[in-house]
Amino acid sequence: MTPSARLSAAIEILDRVLAGASAEQALTNWGRASRFAGSGDRAAVRDLVFEALRCRRSFAAMGGLGGRGLILGGLRAAGTDPAGLFTGEGHAPAPLTEEELEPRPPLSELEALDCPDWLAPQLRDSLGERFAPVMQALRHRAPVFLRVNTARCSLEEARQRLAVEAIIAEPHPLAATALQVTAGARKIHASRIYAEGLVELQDAASQAVVEALPLVAGQRVLDYCAGGGGKTLAMAARARLALFAHDADPGRMRDLPVRAERAGERVALLDGAAVSRQAPFDLVLADAPCSGSGSWRRAPEAKWALTEARLQALCALQADILDRVAPLVAPGGHLAYATCSLLSVENEAQVEAFLVRHPGWQRRDQRVLTPLDGGDGFFLSLLAAP
Repeated sequence: MTPSARLSAAIEILDRVLAGASAEQALTNWGRASRFAGSGDRAAVRDLVFEALRCRRSFAAMGGLGGRGLILGGLRAAGTDPAGLFTGEGHAPAPLTEEELEPRPPLSELEALDCPDWLAPQLRDSLGERFAPVMQALRHRAPVFLRVNTARCSLEEARQRLAVEAIIAEPHPLAATALQVTAGARKIHASRIYAEGLVELQDAASQAVVEALPLVAGQRVLDYCAGGGGKTLAMAARARLALFAHDADPGRMRDLPVRAERAGERVALLDGAAVSRQAPFDLVLADAPCSGSGSWRRAPEAKWALTEARLQALCALQADILDRVAPLVAPGGHLAYATCSLLSVENEAQVEAFLVRHPGWQRRDQRVLTPLDGGDGFFLSLLAAP
């Protein structure tokens, strides 16, 4: 595909996303219908789409609405003259219209930061002086991290084995198990070391959250909002635990047994009734549903889909989860509340309200990570049961 043809493909996909399709599904459907596109073409188109979604507001201000406007704005943001690519020849986008050629006004602060107007006050209050740098960081592609299964392999051994398969990775200070991939990331899934369960794709901040948990061999541990089980397996690699996983949507855990077997670990999957029967637990991790604002680099659609009503509903759900899991913790045990949110209303405020509702509980530790630390934004509060 020519560069212009890739732009046309990205425009088509973005129009589908803006109409309501998920980016992943739109990309998959396009790939299936475009057998002529090689792996390099598919990767390039994917990058164009996700860059436009991360920078949707600024690109629209520079180029216009719709997929075409976003791609046009992206070219201008990169300092590329779009006229040589929007030619209408072959599979290129149609030539620029007179309206598209008109000068655009300078970007406002929030446009330049790709920040929704309604959410800016909360983000400013939550991030303080880090507001602008964090929002700027969220406009760029996230690094690729691996978690080394240190129960079976050292960081150096993993790094060397990855290098044999042309995957270059270096240790990252955010977590002792983290390797940042600097080359060859698309080869990870096909690598032998991945197939053998010695490494897993996992953000470094997520690894840091698990590293902060007070895990001791022999403990009974519940991952209450397990999802795909990334943190479940990270906990399993830290200590020999009696490990249980639960999710409100059991379908999210469908790959966990296979992943656990590959990693050489055992995890018991529990439904709601079984959770109560298996209680109490020495530690319960509640990585609660949230705005996902700390991971907008990876899921940029979530930034623009979030509404005030949705945020209020999430906060109510978070409080409900905290109240539900508190009785599952053994006396003297720990409840670890985590989100991948940057918003204090989902983080510090939730913990403060929980402590008011549950006298006797104590906050033992609290950590706040932002993309400025290298990984996603994450919050963790470690609460001790009376």
